[in-house]
Amino acid sequence: MHENKTLNSLEVKNFRVYGEIKKGKFRMPFNKVVKALKIKDALEKIYCEFGSKHRAKRFEVKIINIEQMD
Repeated sequence: MHENKTLNSLEVKNFRVYGEIKKGKFRMPFNKVVKALKIKDALEKIYCEFGSKHRAKRFEVKIINIEQMD
């Protein structure tokens, strides 16, 4: 069967994000797996989640590495 490229690009992928949150004098490392279509979407989910749960601003969240999982 013929695959359409646009359908293939809409496939949800798992991304592992490594980073740290800086709150005051403390730095808390994290690694988190998120489901997203693109790396950009995965970053947005990380910022939204930490902002919601930890009240961290975007400049307080430092992303160290992002890798796509198989």
